[in-house]
Amino acid sequence: MSKQYHITTFGCQMNEHDSEKLAGMLENMGYLEGDSIDTADVILLNTCSVRENADLRFFGNLGRLKHLKKENPDLLIGVCGCMMQQPHIVETIKKKYPFVDMVFGTHNLHDFPEMITESLCNREMNIHVWNEHGEIVENLPVKRKYNTKAFINIMYGCNNFCTYCIVPYTRGRERSRKPDDILNEIRELAENGTKEVMLLGQNVNSYGKTLEKKVDFADLLYEINKIRNLERIRFMTSHPKDLSDKLIEVIRDCKKICDHIHLPVQSGSTRVLKLMNRQYTKEHYIELIEKLRKARKGIAISTDIIVGFPGETEEDFHETMDLIRKVQYDSAFTFLYSPRKGTPAEKYEDLIDSQTKHKWFDLLVKELNAISYKKNLSYEGKIMDVLVEGKSKTDNTKFSGRTSTNKLVNFSGDALEGDKVSVKITKAKTFSLEGEII
Repeated sequence: MSKQYHITTFGCQMNEHDSEKLAGMLENMGYLEGDSIDTADVILLNTCSVRENADLRFFGNLGRLKHLKKENPDLLIGVCGCMMQQPHIVETIKKKYPFVDMVFGTHNLHDFPEMITESLCNREMNIHVWNEHGEIVENLPVKRKYNTKAFINIMYGCNNFCTYCIVPYTRGRERSRKPDDILNEIRELAENGTKEVMLLGQNVNSYGKTLEKKVDFADLLYEINKIRNLERIRFMTSHPKDLSDKLIEVIRDCKKICDHIHLPVQSGSTRVLKLMNRQYTKEHYIELIEKLRKARKGIAISTDIIVGFPGETEEDFHETMDLIRKVQYDSAFTFLYSPRKGTPAEKYEDLIDSQTKHKWFDLLVKELNAISYKKNLSYEGKIMDVLVEGKSKTDNTKFSGRTSTNKLVNFSGDALEGDKVSVKITKAKTFSLEGEII
């Protein structure tokens, strides 16, 4: 009987795609994805270091694996991802979690089969963490999580050094994949039934800066838009400082690009944005939103916002509230600021007390949810094209999919994964829509 693996992924789409690569390599080695963590022969925890909550969830999950290792000494346990690029995390694992077999980071994913082999031969903790990245390795096997949509890395790393963010230290400096490698990957996927791609990078807007050939993100999107059988193009994350007029023109002209952009603002206060090293102002950000809405009528806009950054005042918070009322976001990811060890903001002294942070957070979320619901109400009675993703997670008698504007729709009627169906929206909720196939 084939041996089984189980992968738990924390964090962003980049981590999800890394897990798809790890699964692909495991299946090339003869392992099969198991139904339960309790029966797995290999368990991997792929970690995220962006938020404190992700750290806590990781260590909680890791601690629960101790009894599995005790019951099955042959079990291989590996921890990988962004957290492993931080020396203090590796030291904690060495001291408190000696039952772990493999520790590796973000720079040497391609060596994973060799790590498995080494751990099978040497049942001590094997640590494979590179401090520097090497060349981009192409053609790794991938087990795609979805049949009709796919994650595509177009670049790795980040050069922005926002003061609160650990990513440049865990993912390394920015480097772009060659356009031909990206285009060939997407062409092959489209020929085999993929309808939608999500282009991934810490800052996709700065794609191409490390390439010998002069190609930027707008150029790449023009070429992807030409690929036969591909229906939808999404991308994230876009940094406002690099959102050029040329890119906005591409969003206007390329019809396969979805009617949605994720444009993290983080704060509505120009003063706080400077403390964060975001390199744009509130006014410039609002100007970008106006350009986007002029270029693509009905475009949906989502964002990220941090509440309680060191030094933030009541006036700064009201600047953020003012911005969200002006922009009218379709949705937002909101976070309470948590210091990340090794970042400049970790040393900032003007900390915001917990009570104030939570008060601001609650006010922000209430306002954002009201705006989201109002936005969704405008869909009631409309007929929308929905790309079917499968059965609804909330109601097994229904299907779910997404509009071009990234609205989640749960709907009744017969459909197959990958179909594009016309759905009449019958009810709006804060975070989703309901409807029926017509």
